[in-house]
Amino acid sequence: MEQRVRVHRVGLNGREIRVVRSAPGPDATGLALRDDGHWLSMYADREGADRLAALWALAARSPRSLVHLPLRGDPAPHDGAGDGEPVALDLVLLHHSLQFPTSSWKEVRARLGAGTPRTVSLPDDDLPDGDAVDHERRHHRTYRDHLGFDIAAHTLFVVGSSTAFREEGSALRNFADRAAAHRRRYPAAAHFCVELSPGPRGRGRTRRHVPGSLHIEYRDAW
Repeated sequence: MEQRVRVHRVGLNGREIRVVRSAPGPDATGLALRDDGHWLSMYADREGADRLAALWALAARSPRSLVHLPLRGDPAPHDGAGDGEPVALDLVLLHHSLQFPTSSWKEVRARLGAGTPRTVSLPDDDLPDGDAVDHERRHHRTYRDHLGFDIAAHTLFVVGSSTAFREEGSALRNFADRAAAHRRRYPAAAHFCVELSPGPRGRGRTRRHVPGSLHIEYRDAW
């Protein structure tokens, strides 16, 4: 998996914040993220699903970086589930060990500048197959490698450990690998999707009133 990115370094309160920003080029297709009120809705075509899985794998490998997908300006389907107008969001993936204050993101984002272009290469199997993940142990009370969600400055933050990103990423890998073929094989099916939740189990909203489910749906086009 190869991804074009830009690497930015921003000073904040005496520390350096390293941001790896997705830069797929002008012809990139299909990723959008919305807060629909009831849940978080993401839409991906084949290229978008592959890009999301690759950057998710990069986040698992990058405990000292914020991985940023600037998605707010990208169009999305007009059939969200919320009662009002869906709110467009960016996406940031980061490790909890950074202890990054999400309230500082607006300032950091405003100071990113042009950054340094790079191409990142990742193994195709960097995210594990679902069969390689011990899903049962994730329900044990002592298990701590869960994802967390937060929203600030029109950005969804997905926070976790390397283990959390890799294990939850197995579902994304399966989604990216199977989505297009599933749509061709079952054209009458309502949709093909994957759902990620913060904490040990899904819930309506987190303690900071962030929707407790990220629903990622495959769309050929919109």
